[in-house]
Amino acid sequence: MDKLTSFFQQMQDALSGSNGELHTSTIIVTLGISALLSVYIYFVYRLSNKTGFYSKNFNKTVAVMGLITSAIVLAMQTNIFISLGMVGALSIIRFRNVVKDPYDLLFLFWSISSGIICGTGLFLAAFLLALAVTFLILLLEFVSAPKAPALLVVNSTEAEVEAALLPLVSQYSKRYRVKSRTMHLGGMDIIVEVRAQNEAALVQACGALPGVTSVSLLAHDGELRA
Repeated sequence: MDKLTSFFQQMQDALSGSNGELHTSTIIVTLGISALLSVYIYFVYRLSNKTGFYSKNFNKTVAVMGLITSAIVLAMQTNIFISLGMVGALSIIRFRNVVKDPYDLLFLFWSISSGIICGTGLFLAAFLLALAVTFLILLLEFVSAPKAPALLVVNSTEAEVEAALLPLVSQYSKRYRVKSRTMHLGGMDIIVEVRAQNEAALVQACGALPGVTSVSLLAHDGELRA
C-alpha cells in the first residue's frame, strides 16, 4: 500500500508541477489509470445490475465517459483559453436521453467524478473512491427492502362483491387499500392493494366468493410512497 501511495504521489507531483506543459509520460499514465478505473466501473455495473433491462451500450458509455472526462481535464490545465473554450463548448451540449433508473445515474456520476479526479492527478483519491463505492454497494445489497404491495384484481358479476371481499381480504392482509372500482352492466371489477403473507390462499378464497369470475394477484416493484 505504501508503494502504491508513493507512486500516486509522484504522478500527482509531476502533473501539478508541469507549469502548463504536460509531458507525454504524464498523459499516458493519467489516461492509463483512468482507463483501468473505467474498466473497473464497467464490471462493477455489469455484476451489480439486477434489472432485466441491462444495456451493454449504456455500460460502455459509462466506462468511456470517465476516460474522456479525464482527457478534457488534462487539456483544460494546459491553457486558460482552452479552459474557457471547453466550458463554453460543454455548456451548450444538451443530452436528451432520459436516465430512468437512479442506479444508472450513480454510475454516470461515478465515472465522470473518477475522470475529473484522475485528470487533476489525484490518483490515490480515485482509487480509494472506487474501493469505497464498491464496498458501499456490496454492503447495501444485504439491507432488505420492505415487501412491495401486490394488486388484487377481482372481476365479479355481483355489484355488491365489495361488501364480501374486503372482510375476506382483511383476514389475509393487515393493510389493504382499494385502488379502483369499476361498475359495469355485468357486475363490478375492483382492484385492492394488499400485503398478504399467504398470497395463494388469498387468491383461492377470493375465487370462492359468489359471482366472482376471475381473480388476479399482480406483483410490482414500483416506488412506494407514504
